[in-house]
Amino acid sequence: MSGNRRGRNGQRTHGFTLIELVVVMTIIGLLVGIAIPAYRRTILRAKEAVLKENLWRTRDAINQYYADNQEYPKSLQDLVDKGYLRSLPYDPITQSTDTWILIYEEPDPNNPAYEPGIIDIQSGAEGVDTQGVPYRDY
Repeated sequence: MSGNRRGRNGQRTHGFTLIELVVVMTIIGLLVGIAIPAYRRTILRAKEAVLKENLWRTRDAINQYYADNQEYPKSLQDLVDKGYLRSLPYDPITQSTDTWILIYEEPDPNNPAYEPGIIDIQSGAEGVDTQGVPYRDY
């Protein structure tokens, strides 16, 4: 589009015209407008995959704890303290380690002094994932 052109007084001019710059900027704007939503969807899918993995690992640690101790852990910190997890699980959707919904075993009516332990864990994130499944149903 550009090149060596002759101006009004016969001198060579270099550079782009305003029209050429507007066309290029419009094309760049369209490409960015397409790329940003795709990038955001990819980031959200990655967070969902990490959430599923963290839930799976934590549930596995709860089951291992039960197999070893014949009782469920009283808190997630018990899993960390006894070496079943390296650290408290992180919920990438809520960006926190404190928003988990803990599911406890039923109290034993024959042993009221027994403190129920954690048998499952769910995400405390509101909303649904990219497939329409609520985060709490993972």
